[in-house]
Amino acid sequence: MRWTIKAKPEQEEITALAQALNVENLVAQLLLQRGITSYEEAKTFFRPQLSDLHDPFLMKDMDIAVNRIEKAIANNENILVYGDYDVDGTTSVALLSSYLLSYYPNVATYIPDRYGEGYGVSYQGIDFAEDNDFSLIITLDCGVKAIEKVNYAKEKGIDFIICDHHRPGKELPNAVAVLDAKREDCSYPYDELCGCGVGFKLIQALAVNNEQTIEDLVPYLDLVATAIGADIVPITGENRVLAYYGLQVINSNPRIGFKAIIAQTKKQRLSITDVVFTIAPRINAAGRMKHGQHAVNLLTETDISEAEKFAGEIEKYNLDRKNLDKQITKEALQQIVDYNEEEKFTSVVYKDTWHKGVIGIVASRLTENYYRPTLVFTKSGDKLAASARSVKGFDVYNALDASSEFIEQFGGHKYAAGLTLLESQYEDFKAKFEEVVSQTIDKRLLTPEISIDAIINFTDITPKLMRIINQFEPFGPGNMTPVFMAENLKDSGYAKGVGAEESHLKCAVYQPSNTTSKERINAIGFSLGKKLDVVTQGTFNAVFSIDENEWQGKTSLQLRIRDIKEN
Repeated sequence: MRWTIKAKPEQEEITALAQALNVENLVAQLLLQRGITSYEEAKTFFRPQLSDLHDPFLMKDMDIAVNRIEKAIANNENILVYGDYDVDGTTSVALLSSYLLSYYPNVATYIPDRYGEGYGVSYQGIDFAEDNDFSLIITLDCGVKAIEKVNYAKEKGIDFIICDHHRPGKELPNAVAVLDAKREDCSYPYDELCGCGVGFKLIQALAVNNEQTIEDLVPYLDLVATAIGADIVPITGENRVLAYYGLQVINSNPRIGFKAIIAQTKKQRLSITDVVFTIAPRINAAGRMKHGQHAVNLLTETDISEAEKFAGEIEKYNLDRKNLDKQITKEALQQIVDYNEEEKFTSVVYKDTWHKGVIGIVASRLTENYYRPTLVFTKSGDKLAASARSVKGFDVYNALDASSEFIEQFGGHKYAAGLTLLESQYEDFKAKFEEVVSQTIDKRLLTPEISIDAIINFTDITPKLMRIINQFEPFGPGNMTPVFMAENLKDSGYAKGVGAEESHLKCAVYQPSNTTSKERINAIGFSLGKKLDVVTQGTFNAVFSIDENEWQGKTSLQLRIRDIKEN
């Protein structure tokens, strides 16, 4: 594990911001490291306002999209809201369809079958639209590369409006409108929205002519916050505002479908992390194990007893998904050993019987284990399909692009992508991908990195600091939970391994060199049981975040240790 300490801002900057905000220097340093340099910027950060959201008509083609939808409504056309089967796609479809249905009845939803149709816009979906007299398809979280499919639809008299956030190719589809802030000719001020975020901008634009204000759209933000968390987009700028208010909706007045899911998790208050690890996997499980339409049904349901039934089914899918992903991960890890590939720069594995719905999760597990760019393939119809995952700092999308001579189709982001290829191309692709990564990756990126905000003393760890850190939420890329390092720590005799096979570390530590604070602080280190000897045999340094632990009605500060090294 590499420990990297972030550059400390200039002392004059720290002092000036600390004085302007009337906070400790440490807080000012954390803010400066997040690009916050003034009182006004800090106010926007700590107190996000709906008025901070950008005008949706700044997005290229937004006016055209709104006009086409309003024309469809005026002409009594049937509108098909089409989205991908993951969390971002299903929440997007639930958002736009429920908004349109609030004032126009001729709206239906379509989620492609993960196994029968694959990712994105499908010919089957377009044929469904033709057979059922839909003349307008609005895609969400997909479509920006669907050039042939959009042309196919056009021949049948079906128009497309595309709402996407993936990188476009060299050519855009011949749609009525393409809403994607990553278009080179789009000057929208923020280009890190998720698919559901783009969908929200569309309903924000539609709301103008419906004489609605932004406050009228707040109930939809529980969907947007869930998609932001699940899709791992930066929680900065506009995403921060959307996530901030979305979490308020989730915790105060969530939609019926979320209520049904939350009831099964037994959580009182959900953070963005809870959303990512409790709500999102359950929504995803529907598309992975059965069909994404089940998730849309749950998220748009208004009857609590029906929602509870859907949520129960999805809970079962989630359990099945967990068991499958465990089994396939075990097989994939064994394959790497059997093929003597532990020392490679990449992990590329394939088995024709692996469940397509969990290969993305398995790719993430393998990345955690070997920490290198990873692809997990399975059979999909007459082709192979894969999910790709990367390591921090390495663009797997570019690596796939450089290996594209052996790929039929691919798309995605810097850290996660999907692709298909012919089985006959698998070995050539595998060799090419290994070659590209080995020649382009900075070898340091193959060791996991912990990025440390600041070195602190135990005297800095106070309830007041914790109260301010809590106001940094919601956390995520671009605004990660502050991570600290403290030196010369000592265990006070309570260290022990806990949990299954004593894999976790529990201890109470103090800082002998700190004469002003002899108080010990409880600490927990998940998956750090193997470091027990380091803690008990002398002084050590630790990297940690600070959180609150509730026990028997009392709340106390504790360290959540990320790593430990001998002094």
